[in-house]
Amino acid sequence: MTAPAAGAKAAIEQRIRRYERTLLKLSHRIHANPELGFHEHRASEWVADELSGGGFEVQHGCYGLPTAVRATIGSGPVHVGICAEYDALPEIGHACGHNIIAAAGVGAALGLADLVDDVGLTVTLLGTPAEEGGGGKILMLERGAFDGLHAAMMVHPAAVEMAAMPGTAISQFEVAYKGKPAHAGAYPELGVNAADAMLIAQVAIGQLRQQTRGTDRIQGIVTDAGTAVNVIPDTAAGRWIVRSETAEALATLTARVKRCFEAGALATGCAMSITPTGPDYADLRPDATLLARYRANAEALGRSFPDLPDAMKGAATDMGNVSHTVPTIHPMLGLDCHPAVNHQPEFAAACIGPAADRAVLDGAIAMAWTAVDFAAQHPANPH
Repeated sequence: MTAPAAGAKAAIEQRIRRYERTLLKLSHRIHANPELGFHEHRASEWVADELSGGGFEVQHGCYGLPTAVRATIGSGPVHVGICAEYDALPEIGHACGHNIIAAAGVGAALGLADLVDDVGLTVTLLGTPAEEGGGGKILMLERGAFDGLHAAMMVHPAAVEMAAMPGTAISQFEVAYKGKPAHAGAYPELGVNAADAMLIAQVAIGQLRQQTRGTDRIQGIVTDAGTAVNVIPDTAAGRWIVRSETAEALATLTARVKRCFEAGALATGCAMSITPTGPDYADLRPDATLLARYRANAEALGRSFPDLPDAMKGAATDMGNVSHTVPTIHPMLGLDCHPAVNHQPEFAAACIGPAADRAVLDGAIAMAWTAVDFAAQHPANPH
């Protein structure tokens, strides 16, 4: 490491640690006030306010999304984006720890603010709504939020430390059947049973699983299957997610799954509709060079990366779509809370504990240091 880079990193760490109370308050505040995707009005406002106070040029409500944030500082030739998520899950709140992501992202941005021009950086924090199914980053990507970035990064909590999450590609949709009601006892022959159509589709999917890859996943819930036991159900509906390792494999698997739903319609005589509930998430492809820099910086802070080849297989993120366009990293910050894992109430509780607070600060420092390393070695930077 050169002396200027070492000096910049020391100054960044000192600045982030001075913001410790602010960052932890932000993390805990978001955690205590969970908001679902595209409705993160308080969380996005709190993120925007902290950055406005830190000298950033801030837009709150941008790219056609009321809870998206864009905050930029600096005029250096190397432009780095830091993503902050802040949406929660229904009923179990911040059981994926997006409060940590938001606070760490704000911390990294604030830590870099005084030094951006000295190290040749422009820094943009992007507050990205609705990661949990809504694909906020995908919408922002399509609308130009990531244009001109040389790199994009974020950190995400997990039970254990990982340099890279093996993010899969996913497709999300709702299936609805329409049949015909009838008295189930007196005139069953007059009915067209929509619940049976859903049942047939589920059986077909169960059989299909025998011919899928070990890394494929097909998940669904039935949200409607009738209202009275003595009435032939004339409506049925469900929400489904299909996962595969790559976007190409996902397209093939999704087509096969949809044919299972068509089989239910064909067997019962129901009408059927399939409606996307969010954009398709692409597989996550982290940039190896950027990731190596992050890992070295995290290890310098005392974090360690165990060999966990099977950890979090099947997880997905809309950061995957970003990674197909911009050099990207999405490392996982271990909270040492196993057996509690993401999307469990026990994990939500862990996301405001001492390990979570340390993750906020370590994640912020490691990202800011990585941005400095990236700028120092980028061809666009004459420094």
